[in-house]
Amino acid sequence: MAELWQSLGPLLVVACAATVGLFAVEVGHRMLLRAGQRVWFLASMTRRAYRPTQLLVSLLLVRIAVVATTDTGLWRDPLLHALLIAVIIAAGWLLGVMLLVLEDGARSRLRTDGPDNRTARQVQTQVMILRRVTVVLVTVLTVGTALTTFPGVRTFGATMLASAGLAGVVAGFAAQQTLGNLFAGLQLAFGGALRLDDVVVVEGEWGHVEELTLCYAVVRIWDQRRLVLPTSYFTTTPFTIWTRRGAEILGTVMFELDWAVPVRELRAELERVARQDPRWDGRVATLQVVEATGGLVTVRGLVSAANADASWDLRCAVREHLVEWLQIHHPYALPRTRTEVSGGGGDQEPVGYLTPNGSNGA
Repeated sequence: MAELWQSLGPLLVVACAATVGLFAVEVGHRMLLRAGQRVWFLASMTRRAYRPTQLLVSLLLVRIAVVATTDTGLWRDPLLHALLIAVIIAAGWLLGVMLLVLEDGARSRLRTDGPDNRTARQVQTQVMILRRVTVVLVTVLTVGTALTTFPGVRTFGATMLASAGLAGVVAGFAAQQTLGNLFAGLQLAFGGALRLDDVVVVEGEWGHVEELTLCYAVVRIWDQRRLVLPTSYFTTTPFTIWTRRGAEILGTVMFELDWAVPVRELRAELERVARQDPRWDGRVATLQVVEATGGLVTVRGLVSAANADASWDLRCAVREHLVEWLQIHHPYALPRTRTEVSGGGGDQEPVGYLTPNGSNGA
């Protein structure tokens, strides 16, 4: 009987320790959930940390039970070492979950749907970069701590540190581009040069910054295509950003018209159309003659909008309306080509002009 207890006793103690650990975490989990019904942060932390906490507490109690109930044995030291590695992994999992919950809590307080969301988008970009850095750092820390439990790895690490000078130089040259992208990603995120949902023009394409990581950025083009660029592109290549200081933007509408165009009436019509369009933000609605050479005058309309998307739609609506208005009310203002016919005997008066459809307008 004593021999049976000596064999089964440690197993029963280990099983009881694991059960106690699971039960204790379950009780604490339910209590915290009830207490955190009105606190989002506490409830989220409790739900997401439940599994790693269960694993960590159970492994700790099991290891304590093994140490307390066993003295010798070929299996004891390897088992304790395996349990130690498992405890380190569970602790790393729990630490990562807690840090990610903190970052999610910071992001949940940000409102990016307002008209002036520049600060919120910058913080959101930084939190997203920090999230990726957190995962990498916690993973490296956990794996490194687990490896140091092996005596051979500790000796190997000391040897590697002694020869790290030359190896570091070689690795630096080999990974120069990758490291450049990583540092560029950090520079963009914390320097404020680029933020999520910024409106940019890159490689001749207009779009929104949809995703920003340490190594690359994804720009959502207006036609739903995605342009993927390395983060170092934005630190080494000039690019246009429309939302650097604010989302407001001026849109241009260009026309090439006949010299007979009634500029004042056209300006008044543009202002009227802008006032009736809900996408106009009330700042700028004007029309100017910016060029008058050859047979045409170039007219530029300026309309302001709260953001780039509204500006594009407003420009298209204003352009379409003014074209129809000119066709109906002032067709003579449409571009036309004038010709002058002269005989061999001398100068003659102009005899007419050609309308846009090719007929003689005389």
